[in-house]
Amino acid sequence: MKLLMIYTDHFGWRTAEKGLETAETMSEERRLEGVLVGMIHAEAQDEVDVGRIETKLVKNLKWGARKNATFRIVLHSFSHLAETKAQPDVTKELLDRAAARLQSSGYEVWQTPFGYFHDLDLSAPGRSTARIFASF
Repeated sequence: MKLLMIYTDHFGWRTAEKGLETAETMSEERRLEGVLVGMIHAEAQDEVDVGRIETKLVKNLKWGARKNATFRIVLHSFSHLAETKAQPDVTKELLDRAAARLQSSGYEVWQTPFGYFHDLDLSAPGRSTARIFASF
């Protein structure tokens, strides 16, 4: 698992094109203020113990949110941080389960549409806690 967390003053997305043929056809555009964006890359090796990876993902996201004084998190599948990729259905389930756990802990959580490339718009402050990378 590779996780790049970026705290943003604002983060917006618009679906641009499908990257996964099995993705539901949709068009979505959204803009949020004061959110931690988790750019998440599930690797092939993560499929061996998804439960452990899910727990580490949730803990890291909570930690990143606390460091940036927010309870607002966006989960964004970003499969460009490592050489191998988990199967799409494994990644989607991981994101859904992480979102449910975060919501049950009092966080507001959004997911960018899975299986799409997006036009992104973001503004991030220039402080060390606004950009955090984790590999586990």
